[in-house]
Parts: sequence; C-alpha cells; structure tokens
Amino acid sequence: MDIKARFDHFNINVTNLDNSIAFYKKALGFKEIRRKEAGDGSFILVYLGDGESPFSLELTWLRDHPQAYELGENESHLCARVPGDYEQIREYHREMGCIAYENHDMGLYFINDPDDYWIEVLPLNL
Repeated sequence: MDIKARFDHFNINVTNLDNSIAFYKKALGFKEIRRKEAGDGSFILVYLGDGESPFSLELTWLRDHPQAYELGENESHLCARVPGDYEQIREYHREMGCIAYENHDMGLYFINDPDDYWIEVLPLNL
C-alpha cells in the first residue's frame, strides 16, 4: 500500500480563545476560517488559516479546563515563514514582547503565544 497523506491541521488547546485569536492575527496574520461550537457549550474549535496554504491551526477551547496547560519542555512547535523584511518583522515581534528565544547563529527566532506555545519564525526564502 502506498499512502499519500497530506497535512490538514495542527491543534493546540488554549485557555482564552479571544486572546489567542487576536494574538495569531496580530503576530502572524492568521485569520479565522471556520468554527465549531458544541451544543452544550463544552468546547469551541476555531480554525485559523494563512490565506495561502490549505493547512490550518486549530485552537481548542474547553469550558471545563480553565487552568494553564502543561506543555512539558515545550520542544514541539509550529513554524511559520514570513515574507518581507525579516529583521523588521523580528523587531515588530520584539515590540509585541513575544520573542521567547533567538538563535543568532542559525538566524532564527521563536515567539510564544498567550498559552506559551512556541512558534518558530523563519523568512519565506531561507
């Protein structure tokens, strides 16, 4: 059997859906493309897209989980490539106060979202 799977989405759980949606829009330009809400109000799923690829980021809010999520050592991460002036974008993220880690030798950096998930930011053409 030769399976030809393709990536569809990646999920993260968030404690404050509105804050997370606002962060991803401001920091990376991701916009809501669809939403699913449980009839009993127990969860909300919001899918964010970049407007370029079919891949989406699923934000899951759970009513009965108000505490912060345990992220372990936070070694897994999402990566986004940004067009335009990479250093100007890095400075914008620095002004937002969301840069979590910079690796100057490798020419990359990570930002963290309101729930402390890390997002690697790379230039579009590296």
